[in-house]
Amino acid sequence: SPPPSAWCSALPSWSRGTLSRRLRQRWKLLGLFEVDQQHELYQLTSLMKEGLATACPGPPRGEPADQDYRSEVTHTHTAFAMTTFAGPVFASLRASLGISQQEYFQSLCWENCFLQFISNSKSSADFFLTNDKRFFLKTQKRREVRFLLDNLKTYVEHLRSYPHSLLVKFLGVHRIVVPCRWKRYFIVMLSVFYPDDRISARYDIKGCEVSRWTDPSPEGDQQVVVLKDLNFEGQFITLGQQRSWLLLQVDIDTTYLQRLNVLDYSLLLGQQTLQPDEQLQVLSLRTLIARTKSLVPGPVGPADLQAQNRRLLPDLKNPLHVIDGPEQRYFIGIIDIFTVYTFRKRLEHLWKTVRHPGRSFSTVSPQTYCLRLCDWIRDHSK
Repeated sequence: SPPPSAWCSALPSWSRGTLSRRLRQRWKLLGLFEVDQQHELYQLTSLMKEGLATACPGPPRGEPADQDYRSEVTHTHTAFAMTTFAGPVFASLRASLGISQQEYFQSLCWENCFLQFISNSKSSADFFLTNDKRFFLKTQKRREVRFLLDNLKTYVEHLRSYPHSLLVKFLGVHRIVVPCRWKRYFIVMLSVFYPDDRISARYDIKGCEVSRWTDPSPEGDQQVVVLKDLNFEGQFITLGQQRSWLLLQVDIDTTYLQRLNVLDYSLLLGQQTLQPDEQLQVLSLRTLIARTKSLVPGPVGPADLQAQNRRLLPDLKNPLHVIDGPEQRYFIGIIDIFTVYTFRKRLEHLWKTVRHPGRSFSTVSPQTYCLRLCDWIRDHSK
């Protein structure tokens, strides 16, 4: 098969140029900024692309071995070096999600610029989307990357046990080093909000109230603003028969995060109004398919479907994070799972208890955080 660098130039130059011009103005309207040569982060994204183009580990060969979880492969380039962590494990995970090596690296290494997303998060991380907005890249601190790699095996086992999990899908972990200048860790994830062309509202939900309001965009302004818990008050996630599935899966996923001693994660929620013909399709089981793809090949029986809390997935590009209700399509995923309940977080909890008496805030014990988010979903769904 051709190398990833060849995949990046698979599209004809006139097609790439026409598409870029057509989308650039729309990106600006949506609050996405093209990381072009004048952008301060252009060098970083260029090195990301160049490094990723040579980071392909080859097609996965069976189930990852123990040593694959500890794998560190470094490729040295002219001005930098890039290390890929646990490459065979993430290659296997991508394959289980139906993402081919070619489409993955072509999307990441396409010559058109990444898009920078300006988050309202307190994090100092940089956020990027690939040109097609299918994959999300985020710079991470070393301790966050180490936490993910230390728990990667249990993460993969969780996705194997619950193939329709709502947890964010990690697809790659890398480090770029420019000698004597700087070092950056970054992760690649599947975007929860994909495809996003008709999403009308986006929310970041933590199940609490302190600092959980964001001023919406002025009427007529198309800029992307991620709203929060208090913005959602008075609304419901209307799923009908699929509500019970959502409640159980959120409980399963957050219980796993509780075992990792994690808090402060978010439930991403996107809303899209279904067209009349789409509403009719939702009513027809003929348009739904029972996806049985998972990390473990083989037949899946009725007992497995129930034990793994599988559901009928819509035949869409991003089925694991899309749930259709009678009138609305919802994009749902659990992200930001790197905050551990350390001694420092315990002190922060005590300080916030004094500062915000009688109010709910994000820094609480993992058990409380888990139960509270599940309660929020239960109270805001029907």
